[in-house]
Amino acid sequence: MYNRILLASDGSAHAARAAEHAVHLAKLETGATVTVLYCIDGSTSKTDVLKEDDRTLLLEKRKNRIQSTEKVLEEADVSYEVELIKGDPGPKIVEYANTNKFEVVVIGSRGLNGFQEMVLGSVSHKVAKRVNCPVMIVK
Repeated sequence: MYNRILLASDGSAHAARAAEHAVHLAKLETGATVTVLYCIDGSTSKTDVLKEDDRTLLLEKRKNRIQSTEKVLEEADVSYEVELIKGDPGPKIVEYANTNKFEVVVIGSRGLNGFQEMVLGSVSHKVAKRVNCPVMIVK
């Protein structure tokens, strides 16, 4: 069904649930791979740099944020890789997905209420509107 799956993750509980669905999709196709994409936004990046001056430790700290996502994939014995990118999550995820021609994007929903979503927008809906492949939004 899908060989190239993009799993957008921020390390949250919603992202861990999305990882479970990505595993399910990956298990449907022999040889399917999951790319875990962690997008570091500007405020997180600035805070990280101010708190940690060792780049190796900084990279390790960022990877630790998505350990719960990686754990789900490892326990399911699914082939995966991790990519870290910087920028505004919505547009960056869309750009990454479209540039690398993924067959499906799996992303967690933060669970905003209708008013919050109307005012703030949500990363998952921005991705769903602009990416060139099917998108699975997991609550």
